[in-house]
Amino acid sequence: VPHYRTLWLVLFAGWMFAYADRAITGPVVTWMIDNDVDFLRAAENPHALGGLIGSLFFAGYMLTQLPSGHLGDRFGHAAVLTVSFVWAGVATIASGVFAGLLTFVALRVITGLGEGAFYSNDRSLVVAHTPEHKRSLGLGVAITGLAFGLTAANIAAPPLLDLGEDVLGREHAWKLPFLVFGACTLVLSAFMWRFMRRLAGRPLRLRAPFARLAAMAAVFCALIMTLFWASDRLGIPEWAAAAAQIVLALAIVAVMRRRGGMHLSISLRDRDTMLVYIAAISILWSIWLFGYWSVAIVSSAADSSLTEAGLTAAFNAGAGIIGFPVGGRLSDIAKRRGFGRRNLLIVATVGQGVLVLLFGAYLQLVGEPSLWVMGALMFGTGLFLNAVQPMSQALTADLVRPENHGSAFGMWNLVAEIGAVASPVVSGALRDATGGWTTAIYLDAGLVLVSAALYLGVRRSGPAGTDTAAVGVGGRAAA
Repeated sequence: VPHYRTLWLVLFAGWMFAYADRAITGPVVTWMIDNDVDFLRAAENPHALGGLIGSLFFAGYMLTQLPSGHLGDRFGHAAVLTVSFVWAGVATIASGVFAGLLTFVALRVITGLGEGAFYSNDRSLVVAHTPEHKRSLGLGVAITGLAFGLTAANIAAPPLLDLGEDVLGREHAWKLPFLVFGACTLVLSAFMWRFMRRLAGRPLRLRAPFARLAAMAAVFCALIMTLFWASDRLGIPEWAAAAAQIVLALAIVAVMRRRGGMHLSISLRDRDTMLVYIAAISILWSIWLFGYWSVAIVSSAADSSLTEAGLTAAFNAGAGIIGFPVGGRLSDIAKRRGFGRRNLLIVATVGQGVLVLLFGAYLQLVGEPSLWVMGALMFGTGLFLNAVQPMSQALTADLVRPENHGSAFGMWNLVAEIGAVASPVVSGALRDATGGWTTAIYLDAGLVLVSAALYLGVRRSGPAGTDTAAVGVGGRAAA
């Protein structure tokens, strides 16, 4: 059986390519807006439409979170994760093969539906195979690949687009980043398949989880694309179309809560875990404000080239290289020393919110922002943002029983993905309405600070029904 640290590294690579596959959409859409090409050429509100494209990816990604966690609990997390990764590679390549707005959006949705199975099963594998005292560190190390993927997308997309102009022509240059990153994902998926088979100690049962995931994805894709088609025909604003996708996801959660199946008694009905889930909306909102639009924010503020903006924006994404493992490590230390994961999470979240406020104020008050100052502020916000994610995930693992980890992590990401669905389109719509990005940045800061207040409501440090609460700083329960 492979060592748990080897598992961390394999999942690190998985996160890197999974996030690169989704993050390249932002720089590509920015390039298409700037160069007035393809289906964004005639858009009345191009940033809102471009944000909606990203939001619909996350609508698909969100809808398979909880069901895929249950599939992992039933068929094995290694099998479902392997299916998810192969799916992501094929769908990303397809995104670069076909053209047209509806086709492109559908393929991005399909990519999201497949990648949605990665998160809950990755988290469950780390928790299952890592010693408890290193659990948060393992969660942080594995998901550090997210930062590398975002950084790679921001840095590699501009030169790939330039190469695409030479190879495919100006009208189709946007396709090359999808083809390149999708091919890399497929190569890694072959290696991951072999590794997961060794980890499971037996041949992986892929047919059953693939069939179940494909059946769910077909239904969800039809619902999402029907809403998109209807909103396009009726002239509904892009932000309202994204809101409809969120309502769809919440309706599915409500049905699951009513039925009470899929081991959801803890995931959906427990007050403390629900507070953690709701607070996590701000984490994904921040990640995809900067992950999707950071190149556009920098290029418009400093009037720089796409390549310079991509390099500057990489400071925010690259901060995760430090933030994820350090945040996980500090969370483990806080728990051992009695300070509590929850209390450290509150401190880090407040720090993130203050830095986002400073970034927005700098853009608003300085006429000609410096690329270096923007890079430094984006690095600081990214450092705290990426640190709070493994803290929140480790707290979630502490609050539920091991047999419910798959469903709990799926629920965490399903609720948190509300932020990812709304952030690109709402931020893009605010940019079109105000002519700048500061309003979107201030909104992000407000959401982050509200989430810090929500964590104060978490009272337990262990699963419900167990005597695991400890007293933390100030006499509160250390979570």
